[in-house]
Amino acid sequence: MTFWIITAGLAVVISVLIALAMRAPRAGGTEPAAAYDLRVYRDQLREVDKDLARGVVGPADAERVRAEISRRILAADAALRAGQAGEDDRKGAPGVVSAALAVLLIGGSVGLYTQLGAPGYGDLALTDRIRMAEERRADRPSQAAAEASLPSVQTPASASPDYIALVEQLRETVQQRPDDLQGHILLAQNEANLNNFPAAAEALSGVIRIKGSGATVTDFTDYADMLILAAGGYVSPEAEDALNTALAMDPTNGTARYYFGLMMAQTGRPDTAFRIWDGLLREGPPEAPWIEPVLAQIEDMAFRAGVNYQIPAIGGGRGPTAADIEAAGNLSPTERMEMIGNMVSGLSERLATEGGPVEDWAQLITALGVLGQQGQARAVYDNAVEAFGDDTRALDLLLRAGQRAQVAE
Repeated sequence: MTFWIITAGLAVVISVLIALAMRAPRAGGTEPAAAYDLRVYRDQLREVDKDLARGVVGPADAERVRAEISRRILAADAALRAGQAGEDDRKGAPGVVSAALAVLLIGGSVGLYTQLGAPGYGDLALTDRIRMAEERRADRPSQAAAEASLPSVQTPASASPDYIALVEQLRETVQQRPDDLQGHILLAQNEANLNNFPAAAEALSGVIRIKGSGATVTDFTDYADMLILAAGGYVSPEAEDALNTALAMDPTNGTARYYFGLMMAQTGRPDTAFRIWDGLLREGPPEAPWIEPVLAQIEDMAFRAGVNYQIPAIGGGRGPTAADIEAAGNLSPTERMEMIGNMVSGLSERLATEGGPVEDWAQLITALGVLGQQGQARAVYDNAVEAFGDDTRALDLLLRAGQRAQVAE
């Protein structure tokens, strides 16, 4: 109801302002020509009387001039009265036009909102939108439902009959030997070549089953990849399970992170998808297979997330290497914190002496916040903001790093 009250109030105020503007006299307006003539003629009458008194003109001439001027005065007076009558006739026109504009403005606004807006719906708070996204994620269709909604698989026209016959023989062999690991791997590859992604996903499921605890991150990401392709780009709950397993084994895996971001975008969380994809771009490397699809979608995702975004330097904000992560996993908590502190010190020293891209400054601010060194993080943040004061993209990145380090609002 508050929305309608505010909208109606604004429409009324605008209508009143338009009406006042239409009824106001035009700036720089002049008196009617007839009124000016009338004033001139009366001045001329007075001049005739003065000339007669001074003896400049005779009585006969003065009388003749008076008669001519009086005739002109009568004509000017008649013209002035006719003009005033016309103004009176038009006096109501601005009011009529103003009323018509008010009806058009208010009625048009209501009609437009009923077409483009959502009458009866209240504002959605952030918590409500998150809750709705979680419900959408929990209730989304299964893999089988998604595959059933798509057209049947079409074999590529370039596939030769001999190749198709060989794949048929491979299918029969795998069916007869369900525990043949190499057979399942070959079948998955060849089914994918024929665009038969559901069959390829099923073969990769067999690979994971046969390997058991020996299944690798690549096995799970390949399986998720085939499930998503089989569903036409949709990330189903089954694909999400495979991605979660891959990320539990390797949180830095780019393929799993890309698809997880895609799943968040599809379920109403563009903010989460944007953060994941932005991190992938900053970490790189530029030749990674997920970089191109991220670049094709991230600007739209940033818009949906409400972020004023510019594409960063790909790989410019690369985090710890795989070797660093593996080494940190074998250390005690105290040794791990010491290792991180040394890395932060090295980064801080390099930036202080050589400078560096804004991604490195943001990484340093975030790391100092993790280490609990808010005072130093604040000092670095202030210096970076001053250094990159003319770059809006850099300032946005620094602000988010400062918020993570709890040194900026």
